[in-house]
Amino acid sequence: MKYLHDFIGELFGTFLLVFIGCSSVAVAVLYSAHSGLFQIAMIWGLAVTLSIYATRHLSCAHFNPAVSIAMAVRGRMPWSKVPLYLIAQFAGAFIAAATLYLLFSSSIAQLEQLQGIMCGSPASVKTAQMFGEFYPNPGAGAVAAVSTLNAFLAEAVGTFILVSMIFALSEGCNLGRPSDVLCPLFIGLTVTALISVLAPLTQAGFNPARDLSPRLFAWMMGWGDAAFPGRGPGFLVVYVLGPIAGGVAASAVSFLMEPLMKAKSSCRDVCVCR
Repeated sequence: MKYLHDFIGELFGTFLLVFIGCSSVAVAVLYSAHSGLFQIAMIWGLAVTLSIYATRHLSCAHFNPAVSIAMAVRGRMPWSKVPLYLIAQFAGAFIAAATLYLLFSSSIAQLEQLQGIMCGSPASVKTAQMFGEFYPNPGAGAVAAVSTLNAFLAEAVGTFILVSMIFALSEGCNLGRPSDVLCPLFIGLTVTALISVLAPLTQAGFNPARDLSPRLFAWMMGWGDAAFPGRGPGFLVVYVLGPIAGGVAASAVSFLMEPLMKAKSSCRDVCVCR
């Protein structure tokens, strides 16, 4: 019961983030509801912003194992809390995927029937992408040529920038940051910007829970090999290890930058999960 508020905050916040974000992909695939990448990117950014505002009074609003691990590496939260945060994040993302399927399963089946797609076949990646992510992005066209290394780097660099911005926006020594009230908005805008430029490569996950839990749900619901195409651990390397590597690199950069900021002003950490 000691950390119940942390667990509930991460569970519900991750649920909101993944449900709203993945649903934006679902309605684009099923109903052509969005006309471009930027619209989906904006919805993901809004999902991040709303989720932080909804739950940051309960937990530190990470919603992402890469962020939680980076915070622990940096010393901003104790390692003892990391397992709790990760369990809540993966569970919240799984519940979000189940809710998405509950709402859109009939439309998914109708689309597959109309286009002659058998669930679990390679062609069903078109609908599986509503849950997990793929490289290259199935909607990117023939120009997108993305190797596993390229995809790993895209996820690592994207997460590095995202987590670096989170550190910068929550660092009290950074006099140029916006107020605490506006920080969630700028984190959301960071996600929007990153998705806008990196989604053609990997669908821009930057979050192991956001990818792996919905992917596992899709695998369980009949997508099978379409949810984990190819052989080997490529998807785990790209979408799990890539973001974690990027987050840890961001914590190292923060370790170097914070003393420089402190040298310019007296300050405090805005959010330290103790």
